Amino acid sequence: MAPTPPKQKTIAENRRARFDYFLDDVIEAGIQLLGTEIKALRDGRANIAESYASVEGREIVLINADIPPYKQANRFNHEPRRHRKLLLHRKEIDRMIGAVQREGRTIVPLRLYLNEQGKAKLEIALAKGKKLHDKREASAERDWQRDKARLLRDKG
Repeated sequence: MAPTPPKQKTIAENRRARFDYFLDDVIEAGIQLLGTEIKALRDGRANIAESYASVEGREIVLINADIPPYKQANRFNHEPRRHRKLLLHRKEIDRMIGAVQREGRTIVPLRLYLNEQGKAKLEIALAKGKKLHDKREASAERDWQRDKARLLRDKG
């Protein structure tokens, strides 16, 4: 019998990232959150579509991720789009900083989820931007795969 996959609750996904970037190195990172932020995440409310990760000093910070306020927290709530520090090993941070500064890469968040222990994790990737012709090629390939599957299903 095959082992069961770990139970992860996906909260937010950046589906646009796979279309806009060539993704190279995918890493799981922790996020430094406040109490009301983790409660809002457990409710399943977040948006990382317009967010990105940036280097600030010797740290990597998630910018523009939207975690809406937790309704029951009233005046003790958090700022929805504040900068949040990503928790990584020093070697991973140094490697990513080097790739951003030397090679001009971008750090893109892909998926925000709760792992099996209930801790919030962010899947980030080192990415290189796609040109317009690469995006057109990806669209054409996706359309052809869809048409091919439809033809095989109908003729099949």
